Amino acid sequence: MHIAAAVNSFRYYSRSRLRARCLSTIGNSKSTVDIKVVNGEGTETELRKQQLWLHNTMSKQKELFIPKVPGKVGMYVCGVTAYDLSHIGHARVYVSFDVLYRYLNYLGYEVKYVRNFTDVDDKIIARANELGEDPIKLSRRFCEEFHQDMTYLHCLPPSVEPRVSDHMPQIIDMIQQILDNGCAYRINGDVYFSVDKFPEYGTLSGRKLEDNRAGERVAVDTRKKHPADFALWKTAKAGEPFWESPWGPGRPGWHIECSAMSAAYLGYTFDIHGGGMDLVFPHHENEIAQSCAACRESNITYWIHNGFVNIDSQKMSKSLGNFFTIRQVIDLYHPLALRLFLIGTHYRSPINYTIVQIESASDRLFYIYQALYDCQILSTQHDEASLKDSIPAETANCINKFQDEVLSSISDDLHTPVALAAMSDPLKLINDLLHTRKGKKQALRIESIAALENTIRNVLAILGLVPASYAEALHELREKALKRAKLTDDQVHQKIVERDTARKNKEYDRSDVIRKDLAAVGIALMDSPEGTTWRPAFPLALEEEQVTVP
Repeated sequence: MHIAAAVNSFRYYSRSRLRARCLSTIGNSKSTVDIKVVNGEGTETELRKQQLWLHNTMSKQKELFIPKVPGKVGMYVCGVTAYDLSHIGHARVYVSFDVLYRYLNYLGYEVKYVRNFTDVDDKIIARANELGEDPIKLSRRFCEEFHQDMTYLHCLPPSVEPRVSDHMPQIIDMIQQILDNGCAYRINGDVYFSVDKFPEYGTLSGRKLEDNRAGERVAVDTRKKHPADFALWKTAKAGEPFWESPWGPGRPGWHIECSAMSAAYLGYTFDIHGGGMDLVFPHHENEIAQSCAACRESNITYWIHNGFVNIDSQKMSKSLGNFFTIRQVIDLYHPLALRLFLIGTHYRSPINYTIVQIESASDRLFYIYQALYDCQILSTQHDEASLKDSIPAETANCINKFQDEVLSSISDDLHTPVALAAMSDPLKLINDLLHTRKGKKQALRIESIAALENTIRNVLAILGLVPASYAEALHELREKALKRAKLTDDQVHQKIVERDTARKNKEYDRSDVIRKDLAAVGIALMDSPEGTTWRPAFPLALEEEQVTVP
């Protein structure tokens, strides 16, 4: 489903004539609340009233988002350097900005989202030499792997995905403009940006020139006029890919590529530039300098950066042996459990990846999908035409409160943890209506269940958590749980049979051991009059470990 279609249905029930935001008032004496019919034009007007506040790294404070062109947004997010499989730090960047992209679409903006690939870089060349591959072909292969990872994580494709190797004319033209404006100099085929020519250098990061790290991503070059000067163009070396330029054969430096590609697709002035916190300096600082040196009118309104990912409270790094690729994580956990984990912490805060945290996210995801799946099953058992266009006041109030909390939290600098927490009340109401004696007797029960399911599903669409089908997602979550437990479904059912036999024989200690052994590895047994089934659960062994930790 197209994003605009998915998220703009947020305020509607499954029946298009019904509006999900029930117009109830506190103290309403009516036991039910009619659902107001609102056409598409009216809904669009309401959506546009929602204000969005974003933290701007440049100003170091939250600011009201006002696009340069009313109704349109230009957003550039720095992409990966494609030389290996992407890790969960990459996942956090692109999930964070995917939520922003989805929410901007929900608010009714026409968004041009540009995310680049760096396919020309020292790291790519080094890896290609190590594997005996052509650097461009190697990078192309890992670009496709990245696309697959983004599909797994439900990250929508950007509007444009430019690659460095396809934009050499634009890069060369920008370098020439910077030279013509007196902000760069040549040394034996290399071209360097002169930071002394840009007095505002350091404004984004708050660094002073004397604090800057010389030689980021490259060896220190003593030929430079200032240690912080950075390469715009590097002369060709033997065995490396190169392109012809006015300064001789070579390839671009790291920073210039994003300035050139963002200008090519969004112009020199646009709304949002984003990436990980590690890009504030030197990458984005250098981008600002060279873009302004090429065009005095260059201006980006909002600089947005997400926080780091730590592993068990340590910085993630290959040298520490705590480096996890996206593929490694989703081999054992559902990709949307990883996404839920990532948006469960505010995007600017550091996030700590632990087995406990990802298990909790997986367990929560199963709970959400099971509740919504049960809603769908019940709803399909009733003729839609027989349903009324009203719901009880309790349900309407729950929906209104939920939607207000979601909109206010996401509009407050994408506070997704608050939006996720707000889901608890409507989920509890769903389970009451589905499973409790009182809930099953509730007037307009089916209408309430349909309304609640649809409302939650549309919030999940904004968060990128709607699966292809609840049934399929539940099956995948069960399969991942079995893999983590190192069991098969047949083995679990054999344990259930053994436990049933033990209970019939009044061997209750044996029965409890079987249940506890399965619970220890994340398999929870569920007894009912129809028999015993199982579901994934937070492993009891992990709970016990947490209790024993001082």
